Amino acid sequence: MAVVVVTGASRGVGAETAVALGARGHDVVVNYREKERRAEKVCDLVREAGGRAIAVGADVTAADGPAHLLDAAVAAFGPIDAVVLNASGGLELGADQDYAMRLNRDAQVAAARAAAEHLRPGGRIVFVTSHQAHFSETHPVPAGYEPIAASKLAGERALRALAAELGLDVRVVSGDMIEGTIIVRLLERRDPAAVEERRSHGPLPTATEFAAAIAGTVDTGGSPEHTTTYVGGRDLVAGLQR
Repeated sequence: MAVVVVTGASRGVGAETAVALGARGHDVVVNYREKERRAEKVCDLVREAGGRAIAVGADVTAADGPAHLLDAAVAAFGPIDAVVLNASGGLELGADQDYAMRLNRDAQVAAARAAAEHLRPGGRIVFVTSHQAHFSETHPVPAGYEPIAASKLAGERALRALAAELGLDVRVVSGDMIEGTIIVRLLERRDPAAVEERRSHGPLPTATEFAAAIAGTVDTGGSPEHTTTYVGGRDLVAGLQR
């Protein structure tokens, strides 16, 4: 049994990941920014699946957000075994032009630094990203997704640098477009050809499938040299060595 914090866990992939971790018998901290009632429903699902859960409201982009989240997790369950950095964004209406980078890079690094003070020996950080960000320097980015792609790739690289600096075990889970998610629905309006192009290579992963891979990364062993798990997008990952 492990203690796992999941950011952005009140809906979508984050919620599915929390439930998948509960099914593995873990204690799960369901982080949310505004939707407390929705987060509490996720906690109920985690408990039904077999784990324990609490909901903790914290905005990871706020200066004190990551520390508040991690302190609450430790107070509830003790030292932390893993932090899943799932919270992301950048397409929100009214968001300023720097928001994507603040959330997808700066907040991720701040959360990882805060987590480093509370992780058990052997604990790890799991960063959730997309193929559209991970491969953005070598493959076209869907129209409108550019701020997210740039900021999430910057976040991934910053976390890898932090891992080297602090000796952290940082794992990355990268997924193709995830069927049924808000991002895919938005992209279908902005760049439907890009979504159809991804579907032309086979069925897109579901949120449940993606969440299962994330939960598996929390538990799996393996060498820190092989730190990236890919979900879907065989055409993109073919021939990669890590």
